[in-house]
Amino acid sequence: MEIDIVELSRLQFAMTALYHFLFVPLTLGLSIIVAIMETVYVMTDRPIWRQMTKFWGTLFGINFVLGVATGITMEFQFGMNWSYYSHYVGDIFGAPLAVEGLMAFFLEATFVGLFFFGWDRLSKRAHLIVAWLVAIGSNFSALWILIANGWMQNPVGAQFNPMSMRMEMTSFFDVVFNEVAQAKFVHTVSAGYVTASVFVLGVSAWYLLKNRHTDLARRSIAVAASFGLASALSVVVLGDESGYSVTHSQKMKLAAIEGMWETLPAPASFTLVGFPDQQARETHYAIHVPFVMGLIGTRSLTHEIPGISDLEKQAEERIRSGQIAYNALMDYRANKGVVSDEVRTAFEEHSKDLGFALLLKRYVDDPRQASDEQITMAANDTVPTVWPLFWAFRLMVALGFSFIAVMAWFFWMASFRRMQFPRLALWLAVIIIPTPWIAAELGWFVAEFGRQPWTVDGVLPTALSVSQLSVTDLAITLAGFVLFYSVLFVIEMGLMVKYIRKGPYMDVSETDEWQKQHRARLSAPSPFAQPAE
Repeated sequence: MEIDIVELSRLQFAMTALYHFLFVPLTLGLSIIVAIMETVYVMTDRPIWRQMTKFWGTLFGINFVLGVATGITMEFQFGMNWSYYSHYVGDIFGAPLAVEGLMAFFLEATFVGLFFFGWDRLSKRAHLIVAWLVAIGSNFSALWILIANGWMQNPVGAQFNPMSMRMEMTSFFDVVFNEVAQAKFVHTVSAGYVTASVFVLGVSAWYLLKNRHTDLARRSIAVAASFGLASALSVVVLGDESGYSVTHSQKMKLAAIEGMWETLPAPASFTLVGFPDQQARETHYAIHVPFVMGLIGTRSLTHEIPGISDLEKQAEERIRSGQIAYNALMDYRANKGVVSDEVRTAFEEHSKDLGFALLLKRYVDDPRQASDEQITMAANDTVPTVWPLFWAFRLMVALGFSFIAVMAWFFWMASFRRMQFPRLALWLAVIIIPTPWIAAELGWFVAEFGRQPWTVDGVLPTALSVSQLSVTDLAITLAGFVLFYSVLFVIEMGLMVKYIRKGPYMDVSETDEWQKQHRARLSAPSPFAQPAE
């Protein structure tokens, strides 16, 4: 891979995004689990549930703070490393991020403070409302970020303005209810719920192995297993919905994930395993499952799913169409918008393919002057590297089904076998703690790497999106980010391990005594109350 400003910018954003997403899934899931536990506490008035809420809430707080710190840096990178991208599509991409900052983040941040410092100042019900507002704020924040990312995958509700030379929003409603964005949201938050469930399950299993805090551990396993089973099933179902939406919006990504080099007769089979060979345009030793890909991708047995070769030919046609749009755009610029009806009509008819003409910028300054060979090379660029997508997707899916099996077994044992867990099963629960993060990172890799060579699919090539920085600048900042984020990760792991080893800071009897004192404080007359006459 050639090391230039484009590749270094991509690498830097990939590193910061992958680091940031180490914290996001646990925040999404723990916020809901903590709110569920506090709901049980308010309903039953049993001190053990308050103890559980505070303990898991502490771990949520550590993770939340570091997640915010890593997330803020990512948004600054749009201006630092991707300035042309920000200029070109900022009117659309910036809107959901602004809403996220103004609504979701402030909601989340405000009530996080009340959650941690309001135990002695709020009634039980008021504190429960705060807990749920924190959970809603966390998930609401993810919604707007994924709406922004979903637009990059499927750019609806916007069009190119030849006068301003930028993409402009035409329908906020279409951007918000973009099918890709909505599918990504429910799939991503469900994955976060699985991550938190596996984390709670593993930590609780470790307590049982050490014979510590067993009451907390057993109840936590019951919550994690039931919530995790529902979430793991949701991930698979909603992941299938994501695959269906990709069939409409990102056909090349789907073909690359499947290693589908040629269009097969309907219904397409699913390639269980194989070894994709990009040079030979073949997947060696492939094992196919008949009909499955047709059902997943088209919800039918009669519709074809196009292969890479046919999609590459379509890309070549769209590049030639985009050259017509580019030529009309140059007339707009040369005549300051005063153009003939013929030019205006040509641009309107071909503007949807303008982004494909921009792929030629990698080979020639003026896309109108591109040779047939350069057009063919640009069309070939629309094919992402297949083998990492192929295997990342299959490993992610395998992990997803393994979570269903694990959660179903623990749910059965917790619900019908009086929580009699074999030590081997408890050790397994501890060992698999990192696996949901692996699955989540693989999912993001498939989503983002599979979109290449586009920053905004079909609209803006990645090679044109970067800032004009030097390789030295990017290398230094990349090293700085990796070092800084590694330090934050070590701090996160150290704090998590410290507080897990420490366990709940109150035992049940101390919690019960606190509860009695808290009731007395709430029922005492206010010192500022006016005496009755």
